[in-house]
Amino acid sequence: MTNVLFVCLGNICRSPMAEAIFRQKVIDNGLADQFQIESRATSRWEEGDPPHKGTRKLLSSKGIHCEDIRSEQMSISDFQTFDWIIGMDDQNKKDLLEMAPAGTAEKVYLLLEVLPEEPYREVPDPYYTGDFDLTFELVDKATSKWLEVVQSN
Repeated sequence: MTNVLFVCLGNICRSPMAEAIFRQKVIDNGLADQFQIESRATSRWEEGDPPHKGTRKLLSSKGIHCEDIRSEQMSISDFQTFDWIIGMDDQNKKDLLEMAPAGTAEKVYLLLEVLPEEPYREVPDPYYTGDFDLTFELVDKATSKWLEVVQSN
């Protein structure tokens, strides 16, 4: 079982979008029994909340399920459980590295680091930008590449 965790600030826009898209790709490739995919927040601000309405609306329009996702804060035990911990921006990665117990920092990545040709280094937060389409485009491209990376390791 490969355990993949996506992380953003509130776990209502970017990371649940990444969780849902990655999960759909895993299902579409017949790999559902080989993966555990979840998402977390670095903050407690939205704990227990569903994904943002913009995320839900966009995912629904693409036929991607996210109704079971609720915001949850990152915990120390997540560093033991998950093999891949993927943050959406530099601040997420910094926060994760500060939390990471000894021997787990090598599990922490940025979502877009697998797309060196991509002009964006970080996934813009649509909570502030309102641009859920751009976030979807970046997350969609990056999760395709992450599926390749994870499968090859």
